[in-house]
Amino acid sequence: MDVSFLVIVVIITALVFDFTNGFHDTANAMATSIATGALKPKVAVGLSAVLNLVGAFVSTEVAKTISSGLVDDAKVTVPIIFGGLVGAILWNLLTWYVGLPSSSSHALFGGLIGATWIAAGSGAVHFGTVVQKIIIPAVAAPIVAGVVALLGTYLAYTITRRARKKTVDDGFRVGQIASASLVSLAHGTGDAQKTMGIITLVLITSGSLASGSRPPLWVIFAAGAAIALGTYLGGWRIIRTMGKGLTEIEAPQGFAAETSSTAVLLASSHLGFPLSTTQVCSGSIIGAGLGKRLAEVRWTVAGRMALAWLFTLPAAALVGALAGRVANSGNLGVAIIAVAAIGAGGFIYLASRRKPVTADNVNEYPGTAAPASAVPAA
Repeated sequence: MDVSFLVIVVIITALVFDFTNGFHDTANAMATSIATGALKPKVAVGLSAVLNLVGAFVSTEVAKTISSGLVDDAKVTVPIIFGGLVGAILWNLLTWYVGLPSSSSHALFGGLIGATWIAAGSGAVHFGTVVQKIIIPAVAAPIVAGVVALLGTYLAYTITRRARKKTVDDGFRVGQIASASLVSLAHGTGDAQKTMGIITLVLITSGSLASGSRPPLWVIFAAGAAIALGTYLGGWRIIRTMGKGLTEIEAPQGFAAETSSTAVLLASSHLGFPLSTTQVCSGSIIGAGLGKRLAEVRWTVAGRMALAWLFTLPAAALVGALAGRVANSGNLGVAIIAVAAIGAGGFIYLASRRKPVTADNVNEYPGTAAPASAVPAA
């Protein structure tokens, strides 16, 4: 297994992660629109896929942060990056299986940090950048998004309190088509860049690009296409949790949540902060639930999500460290990790087929009343 072949393998693995990121995070953009009937499920994921692809071309600031900010590219090897990606992919698949909207971004960062630390030493990880651009924004972003969504929801219901409910709901469902589209665009702008950054780091590490380079055009397109394909297939398990599990979302709340998420995500991408789209959108949904009088937030579900967020970085780092250590031992190590990852991924997928969640039952959350029929706006 020569170096050039290994580079190709790792680039393909990065695109596989990008694919899992797509179906894992479809819920961020479209869960509330599907829950309120603003968009039919398959129309929603199709629209989201197209806009994720478009969003990948909007900015590369986040990709630059990952390729040159988190770890020392002079000390990282291609097998180490491969190990980090394996950690991220397996965490994505596991949390998708149990329907928990954890952060694909933090899974990627955790896998990469763990693999780099154990194989190249703590000096190869830029912990100052990790704290400044990952940890602090991870704590602040869902709170900011939640407060903005809470205020937006309160204003939406206050302004329209004298109007007929059907008129209000129909109007906000139309608005949700635009707001959900903007979240998809913002998701492509932020999350596709993370894979761009990883592939660029691989190319820098292998000597194909100079240190500090931005992603080439083909990398941007490949990352955008992979996340779009994953988005189109739809992560129905997580869409169900975010659309129906956290709170019963009405159209004004959905519009407020999506608009708040878009504002936070686009601002963070422009500043180069690789935020978790999942945490931002989940915070917005909780804020929207609290913004309506007597609205119910299911704190048990929110608590499980918070635990998943807490464990994402260290869990992915642990798996990434193990995979990176074995992969960095040579070609046999890379082969062992590849076979183990394929086996684990296949097992999770087969287990998910026993109780499938599809576009047909995505709004049927266990323990809640059957969804009322709604005529979708599109």
